[in-house]
Amino acid sequence: MTTPPAPPARAKKPRLRAEERQQQILHGAIRYFSEMGFAGHTRELSRRLGIAQPLLYRYFKSKKELIDKVYVHVFMGRWQAQWLVSLRDQAIPLDERLVNFYREYARATYQPEWIRIYMFAGLESSDLNRRYLQLIKKELLVPCCQELRLYCGVANDKLPVSEKEIEFYWTLHDGLFYTAIRETIYHSPMAISFEEKVRMAVDNFLAGAKSTYPALIAEEQKAAKRAAAAKKRATAA
Repeated sequence: MTTPPAPPARAKKPRLRAEERQQQILHGAIRYFSEMGFAGHTRELSRRLGIAQPLLYRYFKSKKELIDKVYVHVFMGRWQAQWLVSLRDQAIPLDERLVNFYREYARATYQPEWIRIYMFAGLESSDLNRRYLQLIKKELLVPCCQELRLYCGVANDKLPVSEKEIEFYWTLHDGLFYTAIRETIYHSPMAISFEEKVRMAVDNFLAGAKSTYPALIAEEQKAAKRAAAAKKRATAA
């Protein structure tokens, strides 16, 4: 009687190096959290990745540490210091600088995973949004308000950029961010290209700034003088 041939041995999957395994888990976590939110369980994440949960915790000591790494990769990892350099290049008209910036910024950030993770973080009261908004405020909004002062002919380096000025600039930034939400969350595509939408938004914003920003700065200057006078009186007393 002929002995049946032995079944072929299964080829062993090559073991990943530690750095490769960590990146595999991180990218899997980004996809998972963009679908399920940060309330998703690491047990389910491990199952999707085809690894044991203890192995996940070998590379990330806790779920919080994993989420922090997701934040660094998704948000901080896409921020480019060169954007600010270009925004400060006064050899180029401000409208062109802003259009170029938002075209590049959208290419780096307005992606489905980025938008969904950002929205989930906000809904779940995560501090990820607050950390990112502080970055935007410091690295983008304040410099853009300073450039806007020059554009409107009201440059004043001695007057710190006020919260009111920052809120004024948010109207442009928020409007373009909502465009990404419409497409990603609401699945409502635009009838025009994003670049055309950016140009319309920037032109409209700058036209309005020409008429309203000087008055805003004048109001802030008066408030600063009143505060200085009050402080002087209090010191004298």
